[in-house]
Amino acid sequence: MFFVLSKVLLIFILPFTWILAFSVAALVTRNPKRKRRFFITSFVLLLIFSSPFVINQFARLWDIESVPLTKKQYSCVIVLGGFAGVDAKGEGLFNERAERFIQAVKLVNTGKAANILMSGGNGLLLAGEFREGAWVKTQLQEFKVPDSLVIVENNSRNTYENAEFSKKMLIEKHLQGPYLLVTSAWHMRRSMAIFKKQGLDVIPYPCDYIQGRGKFSFADFIPSADPLSDWNLYMKEVFGSIAYHFK
Repeated sequence: MFFVLSKVLLIFILPFTWILAFSVAALVTRNPKRKRRFFITSFVLLLIFSSPFVINQFARLWDIESVPLTKKQYSCVIVLGGFAGVDAKGEGLFNERAERFIQAVKLVNTGKAANILMSGGNGLLLAGEFREGAWVKTQLQEFKVPDSLVIVENNSRNTYENAEFSKKMLIEKHLQGPYLLVTSAWHMRRSMAIFKKQGLDVIPYPCDYIQGRGKFSFADFIPSADPLSDWNLYMKEVFGSIAYHFK
C-alpha cells in the first residue's frame, strides 16, 4: 500500500504541479485580488524552481559527499538500481543514471570491493516482466566481472526494499560490513538513512552528481528549464525522507 501511494502521490509534490495549479487557479477565479495573488505566486515559484543558482545551493546542502576509503578491500559494494529500463521492444538499456553501474564495476575491477550486490527489481507501478538485477548481471558479464562475484537481488521496488532484501542476502552470503553503497549523490542521503535503519554498516560512495559541483558563473542567474527537472528528483528525496521517517 505504501508503495502504491508513493507512486500515486508523487505528482502532487512536483514543482511544476504547484506552478500549474496556481496558474489555473488564477485563470479560473473571478476575484481580481485573488487572481493577482495567484499569478504572482505562480510567477515567483517559476523563478525559484527554474533558477540554476537556487538548485545548485540546495544540492550543495543536500548531497552526501564520499568519504575516504580506509580499507584495502571491502567485502561488498551494493549498487542501487534505477539506472536501467526497457525500450519499446522490451529489451534492457541503460539510462542517464548509468554512472552507478560504472562506479560499481570500477570498485570491483580495481579490487576495492570483493563482491558486487546489484539491488533492483522493477519500480514501476505497473511492473512488467523486466527485472533490472537480472539484466544488469548480463551486462556485468560483458565487462568480464565473474559470476562468482555477483549477487543479484531481483525483487525490490524501492529504496526501503533495497535495504531490506540486501540485508538478507548479505547475511546469507556471510559477508561482513562495512559495505560500500553506490547510488546517485542526490539519492544518497535517503539511502544511507534507510540502510542504517536496517542495521547495515554502509559507507557512501556517491556518483551521478547533477548539480552543485561547478563554480559560480553568470549563467547560474539565468532561468532555465533544466532545474525544474532536477527539482523533481530532489523533491522526491526530501518528501520521501520525511515519509520514511514517520513510517
